[in-house]
Amino acid sequence: MLKRVFSRRLAALLAASHLLLMVQVPLVQAAMIATPEVVQAQQQQVDRQQLLAMLDDQGVQDKLVTLGVERGQVEERIRGLTNAELAQFNQQLSEAPAGGIIGVIVLFLVIFIITDMLCATDVFSFVKCIN
Repeated sequence: MLKRVFSRRLAALLAASHLLLMVQVPLVQAAMIATPEVVQAQQQQVDRQQLLAMLDDQGVQDKLVTLGVERGQVEERIRGLTNAELAQFNQQLSEAPAGGIIGVIVLFLVIFIITDMLCATDVFSFVKCIN
């Protein structure tokens, strides 16, 4: 008799805990992701990594030092590029002649100066905001 009462109470407790656990589980919404979307997202990540890897080149580092720009600022800027800017930048990079890495650095500096003029950043002290 005691065993039967204990089993019923245990079963009721387990059923109640099961219901409480099921109520707390959030609903999951799944959607189909097309292959081109996944490939594009991966390509953008690879492009960013390639740009960051270019900063390891000694010629690039020397040019950055010459121009007075810290590597950390350039890395932050690369990570902050939108997908459209990244695609445009990689297009220009692929069309650049071999050894055109200096042109890439100059392009970054022009971007820095423009964003400084628009008061979006404050990288160069000699560039004044136009606002």
